This record gives sequence, structure tokens and C-alpha cells, in this order.
Amino acid sequence: MNKILPVITAIALMGLTLTACGQNNKKHNHEMKTLVAYFSATGTTEAVAKDLAEVTGATLYEIKPEVKYTAADLDWTVKTSRSSVEMQDRSSRPAILKDLKDAGTYDRIFIGFPVWWYTAPTIINTFIDAYGFKGKTVIFFATSGGSSIDKANAEFKEQYPEINWKAGKTLNHATKAEIKAWAEGLK
Repeated sequence: MNKILPVITAIALMGLTLTACGQNNKKHNHEMKTLVAYFSATGTTEAVAKDLAEVTGATLYEIKPEVKYTAADLDWTVKTSRSSVEMQDRSSRPAILKDLKDAGTYDRIFIGFPVWWYTAPTIINTFIDAYGFKGKTVIFFATSGGSSIDKANAEFKEQYPEINWKAGKTLNHATKAEIKAWAEGLK
């Protein structure tokens, strides 16, 4: 009996330790501060962003250009339109209103955009350059008329290696339930 008691005590202590660690992880995940930032030229991405913020309990933030895009600016069939010119020059950084006061306090940042020329608009680079997000977890989401988000995922992971990237997803016509299932699956 004297030899069994220390073994039982050790097993009980290990069980308590593992339970405490599991509770700390649950607490940490629950307290993770999340931001849903989005750029939306026509309102499509904005609608998805609002749903994502709602189902994740995140703060919603609109990435606003200093000069709003007009319909003519967005006409991708015109090589001299603002969006065409910006996307032809990948070093282009359209100016944004830099009014996100607490950017450094977020642990997880979802960034949404419409896919332009098979990738993220360069205004997304402006946003990331402005706030950094070094060491933060960043996940893209996008809307598109037919392109995937894969090129943006790969390009930004290479351009900003100091960010902890998780593969993003195109969320065209996604329901709140589908958005919630996707977001919860990222944990």
C-alpha cells in the first residue's frame, strides 16, 4: 500500500495539472481580441465583413481610401482607370485614412477585400504597411466575380514573413452559418 500511494498521488497531480493547462488554453482562446478589417469598393465585401464580425464577436473596421473610388476608377476594362493603374504598379500604395487607434491590441486580424487582377488591391498593402501586424495572426477573406484568393495568400505570405498567416478564403454568397463554420475551423 505504501508503494501505491505515491503513484496514485502523482497520477492525481498530473491530472490536475493537465486540467489547469486546458482551462488556461480555453481562457486564452476566449480572450483573443479579434479585428475584422475590410476594404469594399461596392459594398459586397462590406456585407461579408459585417457577418464575419458578428459571428466572431470581433471589432469591425473599414479600410477607407483618402480619395473614394468612383465607378470610373473601378472600370478594369480601361487601362488608365485608377484601379488599373494601381494594380499595374504593385508598389502602388493608395493613401488611406489612418484612424485605427488600437491596432496593436488585436491578436487575430481578418482582412477582407474584393479580388482585383487575381489578388488583393494594393490598398491592402497600404493597410498592412501602416499597422504592421508583426507576430499577429492574419487571415484574408475576399469576394470575387470568379477569381480565388490563392494568389493573394501566397504573395502576402512572401511579402510579409513576420506575420503569422493562415490561409484565407473567398466567401462569395456565404451564409452566416457558413462564415461561422469557416472562422471556427481556423482555431
